[in-house]
Amino acid sequence: MEDVIRSLGFLCLGSRLKRIGEQLQADTQRVLDRLDVPVQSSQYPLLAALDRLGPLPVGELAQALGIAQPGITRSVALLAEPGLVEVSRSNNDQRRRIVSLTRNGRRLVDAAKRDVWPGIEKAVADLCADLSGPLLDQLAAIEDGLAVAPIDRRVRNAVGAV
Repeated sequence: MEDVIRSLGFLCLGSRLKRIGEQLQADTQRVLDRLDVPVQSSQYPLLAALDRLGPLPVGELAQALGIAQPGITRSVALLAEPGLVEVSRSNNDQRRRIVSLTRNGRRLVDAAKRDVWPGIEKAVADLCADLSGPLLDQLAAIEDGLAVAPIDRRVRNAVGAV
């Protein structure tokens, strides 16, 4: 069957990038599912931002991640449920909510930085290592590479090879 999005080239670039991103997130989620981690792959950037930048108001967290504030608010609520982040009111402005990692959130991020993120980063870097040429050709190479070996399989193979 014809891949219509691929065949329409630059006309559907946004849809194609979104599709690749969704596949990468789904593959990453399969890695996380094997580890029995209570966090969705799409929520790790929020945890990483808090790890790098420290406690942040919701608006600044949204800005740091380039995600709309309602999406950040939903993710914060989902991460607060299992006790990975906490939300407190700013001392200077009671309307501002400050998000920070809890002790359990810190432990999860530390474990992910040590045991999970390096394998995923290496798998994606390997997938992209030989890319060159026009953007659409590079996207095709990424899609073809993922069809041959999704990220979760690449991570599993890399871990098995060590």
